[in-house]
Amino acid sequence: MTGRVARLITGLLVVSALQGTVTAAQAAPARHDVVTWGASADRMGDAVADRSYRLVVRTSVGGDNLRIRLSNAFGDRPVTFDSVYAGIQRVGAELVPGSNRRLTFGGSRTVTVPAGATAYSDPLPGKVAAAANLVISLHSPDAAGPATGHGMAMQTSYAAQGDHTAEVGAANWTDTIGSWFYLDAVTVRTSTATGAVVALGDSITDGWQSSTDLNRRWPDYLARRLRATAGSTVQGVANEGISGNKVLADGAGQSALNRLERDVLSHPGVRTVFLFEGVNDIKAHTGVTAEDLIAGYREIIDRAHAAGKCVVGATVGPFKGWSEWDPAAEAVRQEVNTFIRDSGEFDAVTDFDRILRNPYDPERIMPFFDNGDHLHPNDKGMQALADAVDLKSLEC
Repeated sequence: MTGRVARLITGLLVVSALQGTVTAAQAAPARHDVVTWGASADRMGDAVADRSYRLVVRTSVGGDNLRIRLSNAFGDRPVTFDSVYAGIQRVGAELVPGSNRRLTFGGSRTVTVPAGATAYSDPLPGKVAAAANLVISLHSPDAAGPATGHGMAMQTSYAAQGDHTAEVGAANWTDTIGSWFYLDAVTVRTSTATGAVVALGDSITDGWQSSTDLNRRWPDYLARRLRATAGSTVQGVANEGISGNKVLADGAGQSALNRLERDVLSHPGVRTVFLFEGVNDIKAHTGVTAEDLIAGYREIIDRAHAAGKCVVGATVGPFKGWSEWDPAAEAVRQEVNTFIRDSGEFDAVTDFDRILRNPYDPERIMPFFDNGDHLHPNDKGMQALADAVDLKSLEC
C-alpha cells in the first residue's frame, strides 16, 4: 500500500509539473527576429587581407539574441572572417569595458562566405538597447578581389591592420573610415507584436548632407519618433538608401528593382516598405518617361505585396537649381507625383514634395531646408521629412 501511495503521489507531482510547464509556455509571449539596422550592400573596390574593421552602427528597436549579417554580395571569391565581435561604443574606437563579445557562426568562430552570398551569426545572448551605438569588429585573413560594403555611411568607423577585434581600447584602431565593410544588417529578437519599416531610397535617404556621426538622416529621425510614440508597434527602421541610386537602372548600386529582395524583403520582421526614389532616374536624362518609372513602382508594389508587406510611397522632391534640372525633367516629376498621390496603388502616401517645396517657387526646395545644392535637405529638412510620415501608415 505504501508503495502504491508513493507512486500515486509521484504521478500527481509529475502531472502538476507538466501542467505548470504548459501554462508557462502558454503564458510566454511569442517572439521573433526584427531588423534593427541595415545598410545596402554595394561594390567597394579591392579588399585588403589581414584587415580589421570596427564598424559603428545605431540600433533602432531593442531586444535580445542579437545577430548580424555579413555580406559578400559583390565578391568574386569566398571571404573568410576568423574573428567577429559585438560591443558598445564608449567613445571613438574605444568600447564600454565588458561589452565586447565574440560572435559565432554555426558554433564556429570562423565563417567563410561564398561569393554572392550572406551569412548570419548565431544569436548572442543578452539584451541590446534601442538607440545604442553598437560596434561590430571583424577581421578577414584572406580578403581579396572586390569588397562588399556601404560606401557613404555618414558615420565614422575604424580600421587596423592585423586582428584587433577583441581589444576594448582604441590604441590600434588608428585609421578612420566613412564606410561600412561587409556588414549589411543587424537583427534582435523581440515580441511578435513589434515590426519594422525599411526605407528604400537614394542619397536623401542615405543621408547625404546630414551631419556626420549625429544620426540625422530622415530615417533616424523617424526611428526617434517611433520610439517616442506610445502604442507604436513599428520600432525597427532599416535605412536602405544608396547615393545616386535609381529605380530602373544599375549604376550607383544595383537598381531598386534588382536589390529589392536582398536589401528589403529578406530582412526579418518587416511590415512596411517606404519607397522614396526616382529623382535620379528623372534627372539623368536617359529617356526615362513617367510611364517607365510608374511601371517600376508597380513592380515594387506587387513584389512587396506578394511578400506580405505594405508599401508607402513618397512623392519626388523639387530640384530646380540642380545642374540637371530642366522643364522636361520637371514635367516627368510632376506626372510621377500625380500617380503617387492619386493612383491609390500605394497602401499610403507621404507627400515629401509638399513638405520640401518653396511655396513661392514650388519647383525649388525651400531655402530653410536646402543644404545649398538645391536637391538635398539639410538636418532641418531631414527632420521635416520624418515628421511628415503618418506613423499609423507604417503599421500595415
